[in-house]
Amino acid sequence: MIRRRHALALFGSAALAAPAVHAQSLLDVRFTLDWALQGPQGAFLLALDRGYFREAGLNVTMDRGFGSGDVPVKISAGAYDVGVADLNPTIRMRLERPESDLFTPFIIHDATAMAIMTLRRENIRTPADLVGKTLASPESDAGRQLFPAFAKAAGIDPNSVRWTTVTPQLREPMLVQGRANAITGFITSGIFSLRGLGIPEQDIVTMLYSDVGADFFATSLITTRRWATANPRAVTGLIRGLVRAQYDSLRDPAATIANLRRREALTDVALETERLRMALDRLTFTDHVRRNGFGQVDIPRLQRSIDAVREAFAISRPMPASDIYDPSYLPPATDLRLA
Repeated sequence: MIRRRHALALFGSAALAAPAVHAQSLLDVRFTLDWALQGPQGAFLLALDRGYFREAGLNVTMDRGFGSGDVPVKISAGAYDVGVADLNPTIRMRLERPESDLFTPFIIHDATAMAIMTLRRENIRTPADLVGKTLASPESDAGRQLFPAFAKAAGIDPNSVRWTTVTPQLREPMLVQGRANAITGFITSGIFSLRGLGIPEQDIVTMLYSDVGADFFATSLITTRRWATANPRAVTGLIRGLVRAQYDSLRDPAATIANLRRREALTDVALETERLRMALDRLTFTDHVRRNGFGQVDIPRLQRSIDAVREAFAISRPMPASDIYDPSYLPPATDLRLA
């Protein structure tokens, strides 16, 4: 059953010969995605629909998300057990709320998708051109939350821009209609959504956060220490399933999008396939991951990211990388590199 209101409830199925597991032995897991059902989210849905979680003894209910900044809030409040989201809003929450026990046991995207996107007609070519301009974004958008880090790295005042708060569905239309000069978001969302609204690719101007030195890790599995400590095998099972589905999607993106379309009938197959390929090629399977597999996190780089968030928000309290990332739940290395 699919509920189409505030959240889409996507119930796990034992598709593709999942082993016989009695329902009463399954652990219920409430899982939130970071965004709407688009190409990159298709890889997470694939793990659900191919029964990878169920094989691990998990009955996963997976809902669409409303931004990476929203995910840690809802997990902290107990609405969900786990989720996938850009890691940096969670880092910010941990810095601002030392009592929080949020962390990630698994980083999925080795490169950040956060960017400023605008249209050529706006004559914004460099970060300095943003001064005095209006940016549209949901408050929960990771790019908006981390804009101070982008601004600091780019050498501009983060208070020199104006913000218009919009729902996720209105972000790109606001730019197209000329009601905003630029938007923040993920390249996997913004670029393709603008193209879907009829904007030629050559008219889209993109400034990646990594281009100015804000080289963050990105989408990660988020949960609490409390839940992970109580359910360590479940955390490892989730990671194993997510890894399998990422490699499945790399080998056969068409199958991933076909599965997504079964969930979302209005899926633009060509556009979402391209969106998924971008996520896989530029964010997930970077040169580092292709050489080493998942789970080989560059800890000094992660620490630099934490410090960049801390400095951007003028937070004096330091936080070691071990507070936010714990690899002890990872499955064996053979399950983290499947090609």
